[in-house]
Amino acid sequence: MADRLLEQKPNVPVLEVRNVSKRFGHVQALSNVSLEVHRGDVVGLLGDNGAGKSTLIKIISGNYQCDEGDVRLEGKKVSFTCPAEARAAGIETVYQQSPICANASVYENFFIGREPVKSFLGVKTLDEQKMQVDTRKILSDIGTSPPSINVELGLLSGGQRQAILLGRFFHWGGKIALLDEPFAALGVAESRNALKLIQEVSKRGLPMILITHNIEYAFQVINRFVILRHGEVVGAGRADQVSMQDVVATITGAIQLAE
Repeated sequence: MADRLLEQKPNVPVLEVRNVSKRFGHVQALSNVSLEVHRGDVVGLLGDNGAGKSTLIKIISGNYQCDEGDVRLEGKKVSFTCPAEARAAGIETVYQQSPICANASVYENFFIGREPVKSFLGVKTLDEQKMQVDTRKILSDIGTSPPSINVELGLLSGGQRQAILLGRFFHWGGKIALLDEPFAALGVAESRNALKLIQEVSKRGLPMILITHNIEYAFQVINRFVILRHGEVVGAGRADQVSMQDVVATITGAIQLAE
C-alpha cells in the first residue's frame, strides 16, 4: 500500500522546500521559504489570510512555479507544470471541495482510472466484486467506513468524502498529502472524525501538510509547524515545545518563534 514510503531513508525528507520565493508583479508572495516533511510527519502550515500558505501549496502541487529556490521529492528536484504531474509523482492536494464524480458510487470513485477487469470467454468486463471488496478493506484499514460503498459519493458529507479521498490516495501509493482547510464547513462530530482519520493515516507513514486556521484542531494532530507571515517563515519547530498561545501570537506578529 505504501511500500515506497517504507523504503524511504529516514534522514531524507519525503518533501523539501528550499529557499522558495514567488512574486506576482510588485507583490512578493513568498520570500526565501524552506520546510521539510519526513515520513509520518503532520506539519501544520499556519498563518493568517494572505500569509502565503496557498501560494506555497500551489507551488508544491504544480499550479505555480517558483521564481527562486526548488522543491525536492524524496531527495530529487522536481518542477511540475501542472497538478496532474504532481499527482502522478505522488503529491495530492485534498480540498474541502475536492473534485469527485458525484453520481458514481464510493467504490467507483475509489477505482477511477484504475478499474480492475476480468475476462470470460475473451470478453473483458469490470470486476465490480473485487472493487467492492477492496474498497471495504482499504477503508477499514484506515479506520473509516461510509454508510455504504454503493451510495453515490455526492450524497455523502464533506468529512466522509475527505475520508474516501484520503483512503484512495494512501492505497495507491501517494507520497505526501496536502490538506487544505479540511475542517472548513464541517460540524463538530465530522471534524472529530477528520482528526481521527489524520491521526490514523499518519501512523501508517503517510506524511501530510495541514493548512488550517483552527489552531486548536491543528495541535491535536501535528508534530511540527511552520508559520508564515507576509510570505516569510516567522516560526517553526516542534508542536510539543510551544503553546497554542505562542503560535497565535506569532501569527499575529506579537512574537516570533525561531526553530
